[in-house]
Amino acid sequence: MTAPADELEPVRAELLRAARAAADAVLDRARADAAGALLAARAEAGAVLARARGLGEADGAGQAERERVRAAQRAWETELAVRAEVYAALRAEVREGVRRALAREGAVARSHLADVARAALGRGAEVTAAAQGGVTAEAPGRRVDLSADALADRALDRLGVRAETLWGPP
Repeated sequence: MTAPADELEPVRAELLRAARAAADAVLDRARADAAGALLAARAEAGAVLARARGLGEADGAGQAERERVRAAQRAWETELAVRAEVYAALRAEVREGVRRALAREGAVARSHLADVARAALGRGAEVTAAAQGGVTAEAPGRRVDLSADALADRALDRLGVRAETLWGPP
């Protein structure tokens, strides 16, 4: 009975060799496919990373531009606040200067301002001395303010756009 077993041995050996060769071929193809898939995945990951980097740079540039705009707005707000403070201080100084000048001139200044008020409103205008200097006058339906503060404010208002020179270099 050994003969039938010996006759099948070459067939078995050939089948085993063919199976191993087929398995090795499948394993080689699987390894090649895995290597190809790995290369493709790395390339795709690199492309995704590059796109993400580009989007991040664009987003960062947008964010930087927004921050630059906010900083410029804050700087402008600060400059306007400082200008307002300086202008208020200037207004206070001019008012005080006009008050001092009217106080120095005393009755002469009051008389002159009363004449100006009557010229504007008519001889029947009621002229009153203002507390801080100068006068106010009233006639039916009309009023003239020639007080020290009003005179100072009108003088500053007449500067108009020339007041911008206050913010420029000397």
